[in-house]
Amino acid sequence: MDWLIAPVTVQLLGALLVIGAMLHLAFSLLQARRDAVQARTVHDQRLRILEKDLAGAAARHLRAVRDAEGGWSGSRKFRVERKVPESDTVTSFYLVPHDGKPLPAFKPGQFLTFQLKLPDRAKPLVRCYSLSDSPSETDYYRISVKRLDPPPKSPEAPPGQSSTFLHTQVPEGEILDVKAPAGDFFLDLEERRPIVLIGGGVGITPVFSMLKAACAAGYDQEIWFFSGARFGAEQIYKDDLRALEAAHENVRIRLCYSNPTDDEKLGEHFHHQGYVGVELFKKLLPSNNYVFYICGPPPMMAGVTADLAEWGVPEADIRMEAFGPASIKKTEPAPAVAADAPTFSVEFAHSGKTVNWSGADSLLELAEAHDVVIDSGCRAGNCGTCVTAVRSGAVDYATPPAAAPDAGSCLVCIARPTSNVVLDA
Repeated sequence: MDWLIAPVTVQLLGALLVIGAMLHLAFSLLQARRDAVQARTVHDQRLRILEKDLAGAAARHLRAVRDAEGGWSGSRKFRVERKVPESDTVTSFYLVPHDGKPLPAFKPGQFLTFQLKLPDRAKPLVRCYSLSDSPSETDYYRISVKRLDPPPKSPEAPPGQSSTFLHTQVPEGEILDVKAPAGDFFLDLEERRPIVLIGGGVGITPVFSMLKAACAAGYDQEIWFFSGARFGAEQIYKDDLRALEAAHENVRIRLCYSNPTDDEKLGEHFHHQGYVGVELFKKLLPSNNYVFYICGPPPMMAGVTADLAEWGVPEADIRMEAFGPASIKKTEPAPAVAADAPTFSVEFAHSGKTVNWSGADSLLELAEAHDVVIDSGCRAGNCGTCVTAVRSGAVDYATPPAAAPDAGSCLVCIARPTSNVVLDA
């Protein structure tokens, strides 16, 4: 019988070996699966850590870019370090960050937006003022503000709210809430083209910043600087302008007084009697092949821009800043409202008022005419303070805004309805 047992034993051993091999394979597969799951878990954890690191790096990069471009979120508190009179009506305010942190750079020509807390107002008064010094001055920001007194012919008229407040109620050491430098009216120092800088009255401030920045950066192109004032007492930065011209061969300064005093001599105290304008440019400039930067009272800018266009200066080479109630077209005056112009219904949802618009007024002017309060700053589509949600309807702009608001909103200071519209105001 032993000969029968041997084959059975061999078969049994073979079966056991097969089962053992299968069990080993199953265990190996199970272990491999466990290893794969564990590796996948480790991979997912590392991926989440990497994503977190990347998000942090992206946020730091965005902050760095924002700071490099002169920005911060919301308002930042600044201390008035110094107040320096520039003339009888203009004072420069030197502002330093209250938190002691470094100042981001800005582009020469940009402005700051202030939220001024006047004692008789429930909400801050928003106003924009151009930066009036060079970005190379990294210890402070400077604005130069003209005090707007009642005009001599209307002494009963109220003075300028914000300028009077800054001059009379904001001492050195006071803290102000300031938004980041902004605005698309600035000198591109990389463009390297001959430029003409034009400032009327206190509108000299942004173009003076451009001039100082260009000189500090070694700008080697021809620079003409025209400043218009009534007489010498109203001309600010006189000494600085003379010093810059003396130090830089490519800089030519021209002071234009429309009504000089008896003791002010042509050629000694000022260069030209009369207003800044294209007729003067034609006498002094060898051609119109310049980039023109203009800031001043709206009537002056309207006239100069129209005359520059007629002289053949391309629209892209006429660049301007406007702060005030008037929006200016570069090449033509605003058209008169036709007798058959459409009338649209404008509903101010929060105020519960519905009125008709049938003219050239902006939606902000329409709101103010009917005692609907909407915060505003520059009134020229630059600062974004007046951005208002449009619940329904459509609008367009008398002049293109410096930066278009988000979809579903509009800048009411320059917007006009093109249909019946409902505003969130």
